[in-house]
Amino acid sequence: MPTVHVDLADRSYDILVEDGLLDQTGELISQLGLKKKCAIISDSNVAPLYADRVEKSLRAAGYEPSVHVVPAGEASKSMTQVSGLCSELIQQGHDRASFVVALGGGVVGDLAGFVAAIFYRGIPFVQIPTTIVSQVDSSAGGKTGVNAAEGKNLIGAFHQPKMVIVDPLTLQTLAGREYREGFAEAIKHAAIRDAKMVVDLSQLDPAAKYVEPDLLARNLAIKARVVEEDERETAGTRALLNFGHTIGHGIEASVPYGEMLHGEAISLGTIAALRLSEKINGFPAADSQKIIDLLEQFQLPLKLADSIDSETIVAKLQRDKKFSGGEINFVLLTKLGAAEVSKKVTIEDIREAIEALR
Repeated sequence: MPTVHVDLADRSYDILVEDGLLDQTGELISQLGLKKKCAIISDSNVAPLYADRVEKSLRAAGYEPSVHVVPAGEASKSMTQVSGLCSELIQQGHDRASFVVALGGGVVGDLAGFVAAIFYRGIPFVQIPTTIVSQVDSSAGGKTGVNAAEGKNLIGAFHQPKMVIVDPLTLQTLAGREYREGFAEAIKHAAIRDAKMVVDLSQLDPAAKYVEPDLLARNLAIKARVVEEDERETAGTRALLNFGHTIGHGIEASVPYGEMLHGEAISLGTIAALRLSEKINGFPAADSQKIIDLLEQFQLPLKLADSIDSETIVAKLQRDKKFSGGEINFVLLTKLGAAEVSKKVTIEDIREAIEALR
């Protein structure tokens, strides 16, 4: 079984990747020494498909799970849902001896992880990611949180999971658009840390809805090594994972939640970041095209709609966490498979890159 160890001293954990792992959830969690009561948090798309199997596995291992379901979609990453879930957990008799199981994609992982981070001042949680975005990226690293009206992920906490259980077979039930959008994060990993992965991703069939466990583990290993170097994004290394996200988050926050999927916005942000890498770092245009070809292969957006106002995007991205004290920290590529955090990018550069997306 491909296993990625995240080495964070007393917060260390394993990421397990294998077909069919969902039905071993209880057995795997029992190795962690967690108490008996647990709360499965999922959404209205995933729960009907997999919650029963996870609950059955947990009960077989002696756990006492309750199931809590939120509406599917980005709008559920809200303080309203956090408050509602905390109340439900209290009503179900959960306390500081309980733990949370996050069953779903990135939205569920961020939301459930944040609930775990603040419930009784913090209880353990386990990630069971079911989308590409979460299986290659967001399930690892301990970033949890919800959105504010002013932007994405502005309310949250660092709270590492106790284990991440990845079953690639859960990808088969994703709708095509939701499956493909997640590859924006895998493409990001290739761009910043693994040039060979550009070739490996190009050999995937976007219609197959299956990714080999080893390729998922390679992505998660990239995320793990960066998190180990800079868990709380204070040294600058972890910021490299934001390649394509500064403008991407600005675009995503400029339209109603759910209108544009995360990976779709990141696709546009990636193209803008590639152009800025060319302009400021002399990044080869031919290598930019390799990344753009991959985005196109997975049917991700390559052009920004005229209906999305540039100044709205700029206003939204200036509230992003990647702006520190008003200073722009922008991730640029230095070569294919290598990146840096640059302070050379100006607001005018960003405006120009946004307009070029049209």
